[in-house]
Parts: sequence; C-alpha cells; structure tokens
Amino acid sequence: MSRKNFIFTSESVSEGHPDKVCDRISDAILDAFLAEEPNARVACETFATTNQVVVGGEVGLSDQGRLHEYLGKIDGIVRDCVKDIGYEQDKFHWNTVNVLNLLHPQSAHISQGVDKDGAGDQGIMFGYAVDETPELMPAPILYSHAILRKLAEVRKSGEQPTLGPDAKSQLSLRYVDGKPVEVTSIVLSTQHTHDHQTSDDIRAIVEPYIREILPAGWLTNQTEWWVNPTGKFVIGGPDGDAGLTGRKIIVDTYGGAAPHGGGAFSGKDPTKVDRSAAYAARYLAKNVVAAGLATRCTIQVSYAIGVAKPLSVYVDTFGTGEVDPAAIEAAIPKVMDLSPRGIREHLSLNRPIYARTAAYGHFGRAPEADGGFSWERTDLVDALKAAI
Repeated sequence: MSRKNFIFTSESVSEGHPDKVCDRISDAILDAFLAEEPNARVACETFATTNQVVVGGEVGLSDQGRLHEYLGKIDGIVRDCVKDIGYEQDKFHWNTVNVLNLLHPQSAHISQGVDKDGAGDQGIMFGYAVDETPELMPAPILYSHAILRKLAEVRKSGEQPTLGPDAKSQLSLRYVDGKPVEVTSIVLSTQHTHDHQTSDDIRAIVEPYIREILPAGWLTNQTEWWVNPTGKFVIGGPDGDAGLTGRKIIVDTYGGAAPHGGGAFSGKDPTKVDRSAAYAARYLAKNVVAAGLATRCTIQVSYAIGVAKPLSVYVDTFGTGEVDPAAIEAAIPKVMDLSPRGIREHLSLNRPIYARTAAYGHFGRAPEADGGFSWERTDLVDALKAAI
C-alpha cells in the first residue's frame, strides 16, 4: 500500500540554466535537420562555458554529400538560441561567443540497424501519469515548471527587466490522503541584473507571480520562502557554471515522482528510443489514467539495438486500478505499435518540434496544432477501454 500522507519535493530549472542552454541548442540543431529531411539522423551534444559553445556528435542525411552545407548553419543556430534565451553578458553574449562545431557523419554501424526499423539502442524507458493535476502530472514538478515559465515571460516582455535568464525553482508539497494540499516550502533562485538588489528585493518581484501560478490555499502562513538565499546572483548561465546536454533528465520527466530509464532526450532524433519510447510510455500511461482504468500508472518498455519489437511491456497501477495491470499490458499492443517506426508514425515525431521541449518539461504540456507534444493527447481512451 503506497503512502497517503507525506511531503514530496521536485525542482525545475529555467531555459537560461547552463544545462538547459545546451539542451536548447541541441534540440534546435535537431529541428533544423528534421526541417530539411524528416528522416535525418541526429545525436547532438552541446557543452557551454565562459565565452564558449562546443557542439559535437553524429548527424546523417540520405545524401551525405549535402551534409557539409547544413553543418555550415550550426553557428547561426547556436547564436539564435543564446539570443532568444536572453544572454548578452560580457562573458557570454550571443554575438561574441566562440562556437566550435565538431559534428560529423553518423556511424554506419549504428545506422545499419535503424535502417531496418530497429531501435537505435538498447535501453529501458518509463512513462507515468497521475490524476492529482488536470494535466495528469505530479504537482511538484508541474508547478515548479510553471513558476519559471511565468518568470521567463515577464522577463522577456520587459515587465520585469531586472530578472536574468538563469533561474531554479523547488517546491515541497504536503500530501494528505494522496492529494497535494499545501506548499511547505518554496525555493526560488533567479539571476538579476542589478548588483544592489537584495534577496528581499527579488522576493518582492517574484512573489506575486508565484501566488498567481499556485492553486488557491496552497501557500499558507507556515510556508517557508527561500528566495535567492545566498544573496546576489548576478553572474549566471554558462559563465557562472558550465552546461552540458542531458544533465537534467529528472527535471525533464517527473521530478523524481516516477522512475526514469536514464537516457536523456535533447539532441536525439526520434529513431532513438531513449526519446521516442519514453514519449510513447507517457502517452500510454496518460491514456490509462484518462480512461479511468487507474488513478496512477507507470509503464516500462525495453528495447535491443536493431530490434523492432519491444522486449517487454510492464504496467504498475499501484493498487489504484479498476482492472488487472496484466489486462492493460495485454491491451497496449492492440492500440499502439511500439516498434520504433510505429511510435514515430503514431505520434508524428519526424517533425521539427523539439526545441520547444528543451525547457519546462517534456510532459504535462498541451498538444499543439503542428504536432508538438503529440504524446500528451488522450485519444486512446476509447480504444483502451474496448481492448480491455
């Protein structure tokens, strides 16, 4: 029996966090290749530090002779990302940062298995959903993301021009009878541009937006506030701390409320099951909960490199299910083809839809008209019910 009364904490980081700068660049490069060719292969890693961005990894087009042309666009993509995020610091500026491009053609030994519709690598992937929020996401990570997205909006609009791009949030929520009811503590650290601003000054700026985001009654007189608890936070981004693609996988997924297989998402095209199968598992888990088959659901799938069929499918509904988890496991192959190609086609993943996923979570977002966040749809509800 799972616990009903407890405190649970999740954190988020903003688009200006050094690791998220790198995730954004890697996914923007992926989008650029997919825009040119839907079946492009990309495994892109980015490293950023003071005045420096290094891009490396493997890319592939059906005509590798055209690759040099597209590699020439990398410098501009990197600068556009840094500019949009908002970095114009002396030691990390979109116009003056040094960009080193080390991308090279994809290994033929990897592509041979993928070309036969197999998985791009072995691995385990998890999906999760829970009914404690309308988005069927764990509340601590969902609202940690929402706070930082709001602060980014008011920073970029000019409403709060003294806020900087680099920021982190953390929420501790008290659960009673399995539902979140109260924020016991909130941590918010945000970069700012004026050296004289104190922690109290920053709290006065951010608190109204935090109160706007959180559900009524969750903030109480007992809630602990920790806003810029170390004091000044003027030097931020890659100048303050080096960044690397793929280091925020728990921020990207469920905030620690559910397992994660360990593979990062950003910079990987959808032949990589680290990404596409994790999206499919979330999609299936969300539809299980949306169908009323359980109030909480974890789904695991596993793959072998070059093999199309998943090796296993596992479902856990934590005792909240209306049906046996084994019945859900049996129904899943009837409603969705979980081969790498089947996932890509069902969710229309061969599109330039990934840069937008690089910050504020890959899950719990609204499906978009151009196919972005297609894995957040709940269009399998009837099919799942019928299959079971």
